[in-house]
Amino acid sequence: MRWRLEIRDATPLWLNVLLPLLAILATLILCGGLIVLAGANMFDAYATMFSSALSSKFALTETLVKATPLIFTGLAVTIAFKAKFWNIGAEGQLLTGAMAAAYVGALEALPGWSLIPLMLLAGAAAGAATAIFPAYLKTRYKVDDVVTTLLLNFVILYAMTALLDGVWKDPISGYPDSPDILSAAEFPVFLARTRLHLGVLLAFIGAPLVWFVMKRTTLGFAIEAVGENAHAAAFSGHKTSVVILASAAVSGLLAGLAGVGEVGGLHFQVMATISPGYGYTGIVIAMLARLNPLGVLPAALFFAVIITGADSMSRATGVPVFLADVIQGTALVTMLIGLMFTRYRLRWQRVVHSVQEM
Repeated sequence: MRWRLEIRDATPLWLNVLLPLLAILATLILCGGLIVLAGANMFDAYATMFSSALSSKFALTETLVKATPLIFTGLAVTIAFKAKFWNIGAEGQLLTGAMAAAYVGALEALPGWSLIPLMLLAGAAAGAATAIFPAYLKTRYKVDDVVTTLLLNFVILYAMTALLDGVWKDPISGYPDSPDILSAAEFPVFLARTRLHLGVLLAFIGAPLVWFVMKRTTLGFAIEAVGENAHAAAFSGHKTSVVILASAAVSGLLAGLAGVGEVGGLHFQVMATISPGYGYTGIVIAMLARLNPLGVLPAALFFAVIITGADSMSRATGVPVFLADVIQGTALVTMLIGLMFTRYRLRWQRVVHSVQEM
């Protein structure tokens, strides 16, 4: 008797629904062992983490604010991965969007009413252009998109650092930060004494909008078709190169908007630490959501709770705050393992030996 993997004829609906929940549960259990090793009570630590992120109006709004760039980058990765364009560059696209927004938002020559719309357009265009470049290399020269998008992150990061240490550096304070955007360019806040800004609303509108594009438009159908089978899509009349470039542009646009939100709604300038890795976390969120735009919302909120509550948990229990990063990585691993069982199942098989073998 032995276990063997066999391909499923169809994936049960209940498995598709439960898989993200099971991945989260497995992640919390596995990381709970690290909490115990740190000398804390696992249940107390998790209770502190979740309650500190959800128990008050201020905490809840901070969680929503933290979820905003995660929603944008999760949607960006979802669109790209659907077309089999492996965009690992949402981090760099976020940074280019932030830099473009900071530049436009500081232009005194522009009328005040135009600053926010122009910041959104500039950031979206910068992110899209950053994503189109590796997509063009993929479609034209067959260059590996994983490598180009990943390495481009570092090119953009060092270019931004050069700007912050060069022409953008504040000559008075000496801090490596860009000039502040004008007050007219700051996003409106919807709730007094909170940071619930315009970018939060745009992110929560963006998820159903991306779902509509993917499920109800010809572009979405083309992206799905190319992602499922590029050769069959080309045979049916789709221009696969154009579809991949379009998906890359939309993906980069969304990641660029994440950067605009950080500049216009929170920091009002660009600094070296403007993103603690939102672009990379977006990959985990997209996988946890099963590349479903609507699933990105709860996945991003879950990670926002983890990130927001990690500091309080660390102060209350002594568990290192880096546990939030461990949870993110573990969630990706458990989800990938779970995805394997959507295509395969374990079957207990009886092994019969022939007389010659015996």
